[in-house]
Amino acid sequence: SVLTVACEQTEVLLFDPISSKHIKTLSEAHEDCVNNIRFLDNRLFATCSDDTTIALWDLRKLNTKVCTLHGHTSWVKNIEYDTNTRLLVTSGFDGNVIIWDTNRCTEEGCPHKKFFHTRFLMRMRLTPDCSKMLISTSSGYLLILHDLDLNKSLEVGSYPILRARRTTSSSDITSSGSSGPRAVGSPCHQNNSGPLSEKTLSRPSQREGGSPRNSLEVLTPEVPGERDRGNCITSLQLHPKGWATLLRCSSNTDDQEWTCVYEFQEGAPVRPVSPRCSLRLTHCIEEANVGRGYIKELCFSPDGRMISSPHGFGIRLLGFDAHCSELVDCLPREASPLREIRSLYSHNDVVLTTKFSPTHCQIASGCLSGRVSLYQPKF
Repeated sequence: SVLTVACEQTEVLLFDPISSKHIKTLSEAHEDCVNNIRFLDNRLFATCSDDTTIALWDLRKLNTKVCTLHGHTSWVKNIEYDTNTRLLVTSGFDGNVIIWDTNRCTEEGCPHKKFFHTRFLMRMRLTPDCSKMLISTSSGYLLILHDLDLNKSLEVGSYPILRARRTTSSSDITSSGSSGPRAVGSPCHQNNSGPLSEKTLSRPSQREGGSPRNSLEVLTPEVPGERDRGNCITSLQLHPKGWATLLRCSSNTDDQEWTCVYEFQEGAPVRPVSPRCSLRLTHCIEEANVGRGYIKELCFSPDGRMISSPHGFGIRLLGFDAHCSELVDCLPREASPLREIRSLYSHNDVVLTTKFSPTHCQIASGCLSGRVSLYQPKF
């Protein structure tokens, strides 16, 4: 019933998505850029910012924040929420994933603890059932915490490492501990080596009989055309049914950009010494690569049959086949191109973000110059 918009200049805008009527502007929601907004229920929502804080808001009383959460030391980029435990999960460019107990919120804030840390963290997501946490990095790594337990904080070296490899054929196995440095060059990239030390990755891979809680898998997802080149995973989304993950990747020289879909392959390796690989590249498409250095946030439709992806000055609606079939009904043997279903252009600047309505046949998009567009596509 409400469309919220995070803005670069400290503002949060609220609209009625049906009438397109502007409801309210939170002109000083934060002291720096607002990066992400997450609804916790039908009235409470959280915002995060480059001012290193997270704010909780109540739609019934928008003149003041419910509370402000302090704990990060750098730009906060992601907010997730576990509806079962009512734990808020945030991540930032300080490399920290922090857990906030919203069950014990006061005007002074919420009790919190550092859950996980990795270098060059870009995005963090929870699967819909909160059984896994995925973290992408600017060095092209994808970290997966399996059998997730948010009540247990993780220190470096305290979690089991599942032997990781590149998400491609069995003939191309690479240990993430020996991947070496990756040079990267756009504003959202940094020179770095792997997300974890080689010493840490040499720990026992997994126990007999399955993965323990919070076991860590480190992958370097296959990206078309990037086999021998570094890449940065700038956007990370999850299929609403938890079947797949959706990545936006850019090359280390920023001259190519790809949207890729990876299917989750469940189950532990046959033998404890076998390399684990939970993801398989199923579909991909090259993007326009307009607006270099800016992160473009893409999304799945509520039923998971389509992807809305920023494409130049508009968005593209992509499907797994021409009929917008379910992913499980059209899984290819080898990676196949995503099918362009429709292109929608109404902006005069680079589109950076797009989102499907969870209840209506409606899509929103926002561009660099601040324009928000609403679409009701007809096919």
